[in-house]
Amino acid sequence: MDVIVKRSQTLKQALVDFVLDAEGELAQALEIYAAAQSRRGSGDNTQQGLIIDSFITEGKVGDNSPIELFIASNADLSESDRHLLNSWHRTFMGLFTITQILPDGLEMMNWLTAKNYIVTSNSPEKQRDISRFQIGDILLTRISPLTENEWIFSGTHTFMGKLGKPKLAVAIGNFKDNYKSHLYSDAPELLEEAWQSVEQYHQQFVDFFGSDEVTLPGYQLNKKIVEFQEIISNKYLQAAGLDTSKSLDEIAAEAGISEEEITAAAKEVGVDSNAVSQMLNGKNGKQKMVAPKVDLPAELRKAEQATAISHPRWGLMFLPTYTKFTTILLADDWQSIAGAEKLIRHYLENKSINAYVWHQLAKKYPNQLEKVLQDFLQSHEFSLSNDLDKLLQEFGKPTEPELPEIASVPLHLHNLFQEALAEVNKSKPKAKAQKQAAKGFQRG
Repeated sequence: MDVIVKRSQTLKQALVDFVLDAEGELAQALEIYAAAQSRRGSGDNTQQGLIIDSFITEGKVGDNSPIELFIASNADLSESDRHLLNSWHRTFMGLFTITQILPDGLEMMNWLTAKNYIVTSNSPEKQRDISRFQIGDILLTRISPLTENEWIFSGTHTFMGKLGKPKLAVAIGNFKDNYKSHLYSDAPELLEEAWQSVEQYHQQFVDFFGSDEVTLPGYQLNKKIVEFQEIISNKYLQAAGLDTSKSLDEIAAEAGISEEEITAAAKEVGVDSNAVSQMLNGKNGKQKMVAPKVDLPAELRKAEQATAISHPRWGLMFLPTYTKFTTILLADDWQSIAGAEKLIRHYLENKSINAYVWHQLAKKYPNQLEKVLQDFLQSHEFSLSNDLDKLLQEFGKPTEPELPEIASVPLHLHNLFQEALAEVNKSKPKAKAQKQAAKGFQRG
């Protein structure tokens, strides 16, 4: 094992040097990749190290990866070297908890997928770090395959120590925001299920509202969304084999099963455990099945006209100013509208207003949007068809959909979030607790 670990060190350093010393297309690809990633990160040394390390395994130079270019440039590599290098395309970022300290490494569980890994120390620096780690510590790091059953650290790591459930839920939420492409990168089956849940949610939205886009006064949209969520929860309960016309007490008595078993069955198909708890602990023993109360943010509830847009890949988007933005586009002189420039900048800078929203506006109002952006950018050469995606990327908006908030999550993450929420609610005033816990990773 020492031989292959040392060889992996040599190959990795040669690979890093190859990328950093490169000129031409490879250097340009690294620069573009680094610029895009830097907009999402802190820009410190750790972030810069991660950018280079991730570019090596994820970057593209035309149709080739940096690893493929490195292999092509080194004809003397052995077959085992080539196999090891190519296996590094499976390198991924994870939020790991240490489950066991080994003589030459760690056994860790990726919190995002509950998968376990044996990770061998591949440098004296990492071995020194490992000597200070304890079981239960959390690490944010990238790992690469070494053999069929063992992995090595790839690049730097962030040590987070031991985290209680509320802080762990927040850390997972932050991971979801910052490393979307690595959310289920070691569990493609979970990723596929998550994407399928988005498609199902979209279809349910269209079935309920009759369209993929709806605009209503904010308070009315809030009521409709609550009604919509109730229907979805009832479907999940029915999928769990529960009669939604009866109380849980009645169901338990008729079926001869415990309330705990009913709760477990409901959770398995995605029903929020708060809703189950509410039904179990209602003052009235005959309380009917209910869905958790889902409110829109105050900004949306108070909006004169609030818009909800659903898409099978981009998910569900809420926009309290969509009609105001379209008013700007349709105006004879948009610059005469108070707050117009501020709203356009908001649409460019705000993360919640994604590329799909912009593409929809471009589809519906192509000439008007192009003219407004030409004026706003002070560039009469701006072309909607040629330059819109470039503009969106400059403002950090991905032009391809990332897994949206409404996607379902693995049961172990759902349960973690609910347990974290319960802990926070015990120690904080209710309103403040819910606001803080909402930062965690939860089912949409």
